[in-house]
Amino acid sequence: MGRFILDTGASNTCIGFDKIEFFNLKSKESKIKAAGAGATDMETLTSKKNHIEIGKWKRKKLKIVLFDLVHVNTALVTHNAQPVDGIIGADILNKAKAIIDYKKKFLYLKSNKQ
Repeated sequence: MGRFILDTGASNTCIGFDKIEFFNLKSKESKIKAAGAGATDMETLTSKKNHIEIGKWKRKKLKIVLFDLVHVNTALVTHNAQPVDGIIGADILNKAKAIIDYKKKFLYLKSNKQ
C-alpha cells in the first residue's frame, strides 16, 4: 500500500526512485524527461507490466514512470501535508473513466474485469 496524490495534469502515473524496492519494481533507463512542480529535465526510469489496485479497481500491465519526488514531497511538507510515494496521473484516470467529486473529496473509478 502506498500514499499517492491525484494529478490530473500529470500525463503518467509516477513513483519516486526511493520506492522502487518498496513496490518491488523492475526498471530500465528511459529517454523521457520529467517536469513539474517547479522542476524540469529530471531523469526518469520506466517500469512496465505493473499491477495496481485502487479500491476494487484493478489494472495489469501498467507502465509507471519513476523519478525523484523530493521536490514534490518538500512542497507538500512545507504546506503541512504528508509526503507521498507517487502520483496517480491522467493515464490511470482516463483508463478508469474517473470522476472526481471535489466537494466530497471522493474518487470514483469504473470497475473493469482485469
